[in-house]
Amino acid sequence: MHAAELTPAVLAELRRPRRYPAVSVLLPTHRSEPDNTQDPVRLRNLVAEAKNRLHADEAVSRADRLAVVEQLDRALTEVDLVHAEDGLVIFAAPGEHQVWSLPRPVPARVVVADTFLTRNLVSAYTAGAPYWVLTVAADRVALFSGTGTRLVEHTAGGFPLDQVGPDWDVERQERIGNVPSTFTDEETRRFLRSADTALATVLETDTRPLYVLGEAAAISLLDDVGTAAKRAADRVARGGLGHASAAAVAEAVRATVAEQDRRSVTELQERLDQAQGVKGLAAGIDEVWQTVAEGRAAVVAVEEDYWQPVRVTDNHLVPAEPGEPDVREDMVDEIVERALDTGARVQFVPSGALADRAHIAAVLRY
Repeated sequence: MHAAELTPAVLAELRRPRRYPAVSVLLPTHRSEPDNTQDPVRLRNLVAEAKNRLHADEAVSRADRLAVVEQLDRALTEVDLVHAEDGLVIFAAPGEHQVWSLPRPVPARVVVADTFLTRNLVSAYTAGAPYWVLTVAADRVALFSGTGTRLVEHTAGGFPLDQVGPDWDVERQERIGNVPSTFTDEETRRFLRSADTALATVLETDTRPLYVLGEAAAISLLDDVGTAAKRAADRVARGGLGHASAAAVAEAVRATVAEQDRRSVTELQERLDQAQGVKGLAAGIDEVWQTVAEGRAAVVAVEEDYWQPVRVTDNHLVPAEPGEPDVREDMVDEIVERALDTGARVQFVPSGALADRAHIAAVLRY
């Protein structure tokens, strides 16, 4: 399965407790040679590690061990490393398994617990939050649905719109010149007005960030004749995209979407600073765990690669080493799951972005 198939309902189902042992195997994968040549070996080694841990775990019955090993073997037959993305996640528990291919790197890990390790799927889902891209030209307006770096053309709600009519012909182009760059005649104004109306209808039923691409004159006229496109998170003045493929549009908007992601991290940092100023901030894994458990967290910010094994002592989290008795290796994942279950927004940020806040922080509701 791919990140595009992730939904809040799917994530909620993956977060529910399983009967121990629930095994999560994570592998960073590669899209091309020569880096991908070692992916099969690394995968076999991680699965072997998972099986060894099951054999060594006295809390796992023989029947459950055999059941999970069978599910791991079945999952291996479904892995497609030929078309790998950037991360692979395998979940296996008695009676079930899932294989997820993610367009984001994951750390190489094996976790045995009573829940699956879902934080990387949550990260992929939030990073792949859907958005719209509208391409504007005098003779065609198209809408594309995006998740992450992938775009597909939206062919519902009246899209794409093509300017057609008795006057839209070669003779007319010769009369007024380069039609897509003029944007002066009333026919074009009516055409873009109808496109704006169609866009408004789509946005009413599926609100998400919007990016508008086209010649500066086209974007200006669209704003002048309607209102829906004014909601755009950003605009890119670039012509020649009226009949472009989804791949070409994705490349044209890629830097703009990435810049929007960087702005969202900056806005998050500002919100954390404001919360700290009014003593509404929790920082560090122990403080955040306490506030999330109490349902007081409104926003939880976590560094992408932050992972901290802990032991619970006197109702506080104490850092520990993997493999020590009573260590909980997936506490950050537990915090993310609990935060989502209590209605908090979880946002992942680049490694080091929260170094001054011990790699994890929360804005409090009260």
